[in-house]
Amino acid sequence: MSTKTILIAFLVGFVALCTFLVAESGLFAAGPSPTEAVVMPTAEALPSAPGEGGDYDFSKLTAVSAAQESVLLGSVHPDTGFKFAIELTSRGAAISRAILSEFDDRDPKNPQPLALLTPITGDRNVYSLASGGFELIDRKQRFPLDRLNWQTGTVIRKNDNSQEVTFEAVLRDAAGKDAIKLAKTYRVMPDSYDIECNLTVENLSDEQLKARLDLQGPAGVGREGARGDMRKVLAAFVTPEGIESVKTDNNKLRKAKKSNDQKVMQLRHKKAGAHFIWAAMTNKYFAAILRPVPQENEQWPENIKLGPAQYYDPGLADKRPDGDENSSFSLKTTEIELAQAGQVNSEKTFKFQLYLGPKDKEIFDKDDLYRKLGYFHTIDFLACCCPRQMINPLAFAIMGFMKTIHKFIPNYGIVIMILVFLVRLILHPLTKKSQVSMMKMQKLGPRVEEIKKKYANNKTEMNKHVMAMYKEQGASPVMGFLPMMVQLPILIALYSAIYASIELRGAPFLPFWITDLSVPDALLTFKTVKLPLMGQISSFNLLPILLSLAMFLQQKLMPHSSAQANPQAAQQQKMMMIMMPIMMLLIFYNMASGLNLYFMSSTVAGVFEQIIIRR
Repeated sequence: MSTKTILIAFLVGFVALCTFLVAESGLFAAGPSPTEAVVMPTAEALPSAPGEGGDYDFSKLTAVSAAQESVLLGSVHPDTGFKFAIELTSRGAAISRAILSEFDDRDPKNPQPLALLTPITGDRNVYSLASGGFELIDRKQRFPLDRLNWQTGTVIRKNDNSQEVTFEAVLRDAAGKDAIKLAKTYRVMPDSYDIECNLTVENLSDEQLKARLDLQGPAGVGREGARGDMRKVLAAFVTPEGIESVKTDNNKLRKAKKSNDQKVMQLRHKKAGAHFIWAAMTNKYFAAILRPVPQENEQWPENIKLGPAQYYDPGLADKRPDGDENSSFSLKTTEIELAQAGQVNSEKTFKFQLYLGPKDKEIFDKDDLYRKLGYFHTIDFLACCCPRQMINPLAFAIMGFMKTIHKFIPNYGIVIMILVFLVRLILHPLTKKSQVSMMKMQKLGPRVEEIKKKYANNKTEMNKHVMAMYKEQGASPVMGFLPMMVQLPILIALYSAIYASIELRGAPFLPFWITDLSVPDALLTFKTVKLPLMGQISSFNLLPILLSLAMFLQQKLMPHSSAQANPQAAQQQKMMMIMMPIMMLLIFYNMASGLNLYFMSSTVAGVFEQIIIRR
């Protein structure tokens, strides 16, 4: 096989690989009546055992359900200084909804503050941070706290402008005596992305108890990707090598749910001795990070364990997800020993902190705790065929540089174009070396064909003479290929930085066109239609069409083998010249305009660069 054919095959394979990886990344593409009622343990209750040595009968647990109420903490008005407003529900003492004050839902007609957390609806609604089961381990009793309407307290506003509210619930034994008291307090502060949640369990009985608690993770995180679902469940662990994360996306969870693959659902670190420190639900731009706060004299939380990932999808039997699917996780305490009422260890408090906000490395770096805990692990980059250890530092550096330029030129569209041209300028010596080598190979094409004909029956001799000719003429197939490989990590890092940058969300380029760099440019909008190979489209996007035309021109200017030397290869090159722009149009049509602008700028810069090199 000729060197030219190998190079063409490699390039086609590389483009196909990157296309597949981009496609896989997702770029393509009520509560009960509020009347009082006695809540009895349901089928969740474990086989009962009578109490021993006390006046309490723990063969059954009951509780009085209060009226279902909602209460609001924080605010979405910027003047108040709060980063969000959270709507709390007495059902499970949970967060029903969390709405961010700094971001909207990108509805071009009627933008509203972005709801980051919402209930997962179904046979039984799933609320964020809902208290799940309360289990008396030694009495084999389990009470469903998430089905109970807790007693709602009054919102307290303190001198530091923070706000807090406490929910309470009391569990009774079989005789109706108060046996266990639970209190759950939420607190929000201005200028903070964190919600504090303290959960206290107190033993009111005259017996020592062993118990366990569950806590639901953040739920109802919606899609943010313009073309597909990029939501993930993420868990972070501290190891001897530092903070490391384990993650799985909704696509993998859906497949695991269908096949009942419990291994994929487990968010465990492979290294022995790894300590769990936090877990998160993320989409393309935002994260809901739940971390258990270590107890006194603990460096890391030792008494909280991470449960398996959860996947909810009413249309699980469908061939493809239809948008109503969701995922989450739960936390579980280890065994709690509660002394008799009135004694020192009769109650236990667990503290949690929930981060609700953008996946912004600048925010994570400014806060010592965020930096120590490695919250930047929630930021996703498309490493493609390069190691993440190489891409991530480069992408973070590029994101930082983009922010610096934006301070002087407050338009991220122009910043992208400047950055592309700067990278092209820095890489120009390598590009020139590659192009010159390819041009030499092009000129030597007829002579190579003559050697192939002369030594058609002796491949060893043929290769020997071809390489000797290349050496004599100062040409090398490797030198035409190696500079491109050197540039590849930088270009992928640049692409990844633009792909993941929260700053591009809602950022305009022009007042009449490309008004949001994180979504397609949508010059004209119309009713959604489904087209072959392109899927659903609802707008006429001009930028990807211009990109495909620029790519066609670039293909025309690239060095190609002589048609007279090998007509078959020339025909293949013509087909590639037509198919590549068409393929890029199909891939990029519904892609974010910021990424289209990046590729458009890079392609146009490449056209001018090739003209200069050819001269």
